[in-house]
Amino acid sequence: MTYSPNALIEQHFLRANDDAVVSANERSLLRLIWRHPGLSRSELTGLSDLTQQSVHRIVDTLAERGIVLLGEPKPGLGSGQPSPMLQLNGGFAYACGLSVTSDVIDISIVDLAGKTLAESSILLWDRGMRKSLDLVREELASHQQRLGLSQDRLFGVGFGIAGVHQGGTSYNASLPLHEWSLIELGPMLYEHFGKPVWTMNGAKMGTIAEIMFGVGRHIKNLAYLSFNYGFGGGLVSNGELLLGGHGNAGEFSQMYDHAENLRRPALQYLMERLQRNKVNVPSISYLRKNFDRDWQGVEEWVEEVTPAYNRLVNAIWAVYDPQAIVFGGQIPPDLAQMLVDRTEFFGRPRYGVSRPNPKLIISEIASDASSMGAAIMPLSRMFY
Repeated sequence: MTYSPNALIEQHFLRANDDAVVSANERSLLRLIWRHPGLSRSELTGLSDLTQQSVHRIVDTLAERGIVLLGEPKPGLGSGQPSPMLQLNGGFAYACGLSVTSDVIDISIVDLAGKTLAESSILLWDRGMRKSLDLVREELASHQQRLGLSQDRLFGVGFGIAGVHQGGTSYNASLPLHEWSLIELGPMLYEHFGKPVWTMNGAKMGTIAEIMFGVGRHIKNLAYLSFNYGFGGGLVSNGELLLGGHGNAGEFSQMYDHAENLRRPALQYLMERLQRNKVNVPSISYLRKNFDRDWQGVEEWVEEVTPAYNRLVNAIWAVYDPQAIVFGGQIPPDLAQMLVDRTEFFGRPRYGVSRPNPKLIISEIASDASSMGAAIMPLSRMFY
């Protein structure tokens, strides 16, 4: 039987006499409330295609279930019956996000309203997969106890891994994650955590974080560059993540041949360059937190990867034409700026007028984007 996290959602999260968490109309209203915090019920009606009566009925139902909170009347809306402000009830549900990279498992806990409740990480070192997951489960339990979070309110787990999607919940990851590769992760993780688990490539989890918490709230068509141990990304069209025919849209490293692959902007190669220059950078996490652009080898590496980087940016521009290209993943902001400063668009002006090029934006998500995206993914998939 094919693994499906939707079929494993616990009954108390579902609608009465239904197998859905919310209806299509409920989802559309919850999405508007997510995008417009502090929206009043009358303003919600104005943004929706539904009638006033339908909006009131649906909001009342969502409030009765505890998904939406009705606040104080919103001032300044003119005469008539006061309209309460609406907000998502973070206490209704929360989710845990895990991001497995070459050296660490990052953990994020996010509630239904999008509030980050906890963040931590587990170093992989030479631990096996099972031992690492045991430590993650202990860390999650510690967060739950400290924050007073009920296990019943844990909606599910989002799981991102730095690897290519092979099908189902199987991924082909880099050598440090060989034990996690080419196995069905979904059923194994469900058995381990006792909650439904949604899986996805880690770079796309980072893209989801950008959609939900970053520039994707305002820019609906973008390309996300995920600089990690490897290098990948994601594409966003009209606010939605594009998966492609096999779930691997945005695997930008696949455009390079064997020789070029060694000159793509993957942070593993920067770490190797730094180590050859006697700069002690033991992990990608350390690199992000302690980056110094004056380290011996940084400038040399940036110059080496610039041609491959520029070809990628222009390929994205030519094929996809996004409004923005976002620099995310685990790249230090100063390092991202060094690449931005070296960007060259190859487009040729016609009649003295150039084609509009995408904005280059360094992500402002300070937390681990992949684990943040993994945490919000189960909630966004099923609620809004």
